Amino acid sequence: MGSTIEWYDFFLYGTMAAIIFPQLFFPQHDSYVATLLTFSTYAIGYIARPIGGGLFGHLGDKIGRKVALVATLIIMGITTVLIGVMPGFETLGLLAPIIITILRFIQGIAIGGEWPGSVLISMEWGTEKNQRIYGHITSNRSATWFNTRNCSNVALYRHIWR
Repeated sequence: MGSTIEWYDFFLYGTMAAIIFPQLFFPQHDSYVATLLTFSTYAIGYIARPIGGGLFGHLGDKIGRKVALVATLIIMGITTVLIGVMPGFETLGLLAPIIITILRFIQGIAIGGEWPGSVLISMEWGTEKNQRIYGHITSNRSATWFNTRNCSNVALYRHIWR
């Protein structure tokens, strides 16, 4: 469940990056440059994922995978709320894009630590007979949900544009 929530937060940011954030955080640029800058903050989350995997993998080995997993969920939730309530460029000026980039980096670290940790916990809890399927289900459920959502959007667009 945690992976799905974290990936939802990640994909939600991608949607907002395309629709709202260019005007909110980069209004001083034209729309093309503002969109590119917004998607560069989106990319920061992906760049931070290996760091999170290493950091929380180490913490999971030292203090326990469950504790590390809960920590990643809390971090992701807090950063998502902060992004949601953060004022834009008009209020904070240049500090707004800097803060959003830092929050995206922290989100990337959280999801980079949560996803492999959840797969590992699922596989460790399974019996030898079914641990591979548990790891597979945990690994692919968020991607499956996202692709299903995209397929339903394509069907919706085809229906609307007939």
